[in-house]
Amino acid sequence: MEGDHVWLRVSPMKGVIGFRKKGTLSPRFIGHFEILSRVGEVVYKLALPLKLSVVHHVLLVSMLQKYVLDESHVLSLDLVVLGLDLTFKEEPIAILDSKVQKLRSKEMASMKMQ
Repeated sequence: MEGDHVWLRVSPMKGVIGFRKKGTLSPRFIGHFEILSRVGEVVYKLALPLKLSVVHHVLLVSMLQKYVLDESHVLSLDLVVLGLDLTFKEEPIAILDSKVQKLRSKEMASMKMQ
């Protein structure tokens, strides 16, 4: 598997309420990064750019997803700023719509964010 390319899994910060119910549109993987070597049975060493210097370059297989190399893909790391524990913070751009939904015993406000 050396020389293959993989995606790196990232996740939203724990404890931060997402702007979507389950964050289905938020990025789950970034990359693609080349595998330099196999360190253990389920551990690989990746070639990460300097921009991701806070991330350790030896990662478990569970943090990776196979990437089929395609020259037409243009990927940018500028969109996601990662923390030390591979988390990122979602921030809204604009509030598109808001409404108050009346349930049996309470009212629930909801907003549509961009």
